[in-house]
Amino acid sequence: MIVWTAIGTVAVLGFALKGVGPALLGGRELPPRTRSMLAQLAPALLAGFVVVAVAGRDWAAVDGTVLGGLAVALVLRLGRAPLPVAMLGAVVATALLRVLTG
Repeated sequence: MIVWTAIGTVAVLGFALKGVGPALLGGRELPPRTRSMLAQLAPALLAGFVVVAVAGRDWAAVDGTVLGGLAVALVLRLGRAPLPVAMLGAVVATALLRVLTG
């Protein structure tokens, strides 16, 4: 029950914080430099999440098969493949590498 209370509290606070921003701005535009910084925040955060998910918290859980899958996804995305195709390619490559390396 405590976990659900915490989840509900965090959700309510998240919604409240998202509402405070527009209320404080009052229809004004953000400066271009701030908009640029905010636009770059999401990809940087996503990259950090990927690194932690692949390498582990202490960099001790590095799995070469996952790195191979990420490399395949990167090559496919650089080749302008759609995201679902790149994800499927990464999954297949990772599975094949795990089968081949035992």
